[in-house]
Amino acid sequence: MVIKSVEEVEVLRKSSLLVSKTLAEIAKHIKPGVSGLELDRIAEDFLKDHGASPSFKGYNGFPNALCISVNDEVVHGIPNDKAFQEGDVVSVDCGAYMNGFHGDQAFSFALAGATQEVIKLLRVTRKSLELGVEKATSSNRVGDIGCAVQNFCERQHGYGVVRELVGHGLGSSIHEEPEIPNFGRKGYGRRLLNGLVIAIEPMINLGSRRVRLADDGWTIKTADGKPSAHFEHDVAVGLKADILTTFDFVDEAIAKNKNVIEVPSWDGEEK
Repeated sequence: MVIKSVEEVEVLRKSSLLVSKTLAEIAKHIKPGVSGLELDRIAEDFLKDHGASPSFKGYNGFPNALCISVNDEVVHGIPNDKAFQEGDVVSVDCGAYMNGFHGDQAFSFALAGATQEVIKLLRVTRKSLELGVEKATSSNRVGDIGCAVQNFCERQHGYGVVRELVGHGLGSSIHEEPEIPNFGRKGYGRRLLNGLVIAIEPMINLGSRRVRLADDGWTIKTADGKPSAHFEHDVAVGLKADILTTFDFVDEAIAKNKNVIEVPSWDGEEK
């Protein structure tokens, strides 16, 4: 567990915000007919134009700048040349390395034609991220974050909370200690210390929580073939959670893209 100074958190904030802006650039271009490889090129060019390099490319041999996971793909999908279809859920995970620190953020896009069932899944998952982030304070433990996500998604909405994949610490390495599961018990786990920076990332399935590894050795898919959603923020732990990333840029871009459905955080109302 690596504790960051105030100055290091501010450097991390710059990397994190660049990822947020990169996802917004993706939000401008994503639509049915576009492929993951096209988005991957846009993201890598955008990162390099802003003085950063893609965190994921080359990481343990991963071949691309983005992880793009479609429909029943949970995470770690490899971008390909297959065109997106109307109604697809496209989860985009992006990392940026700049000034010695990484930023890491994910957003799930609902393309035009997505069902209300799928849209609700995305909205609930986004809300669960907010609930988990609220618990990222120096008075809490890792289990408090996971408990908040699990209670909302699993107990209140009946979705599957993936167990095999978790959030993580973030800093000069893209994955640091501690692991941040999306399930857990209140008051249990490692204590969250002031200056710790973590990536909180609920991965929530419409059906079963069970997952499987695809033949490409990277892509994680739902075992039952039902859709999955993934949202992620970088957070600095303190007396209050300091969110280093933002969805504001993405939301602004989606509002101008008629090919993507807006997925505001769940408030108990169908939109």
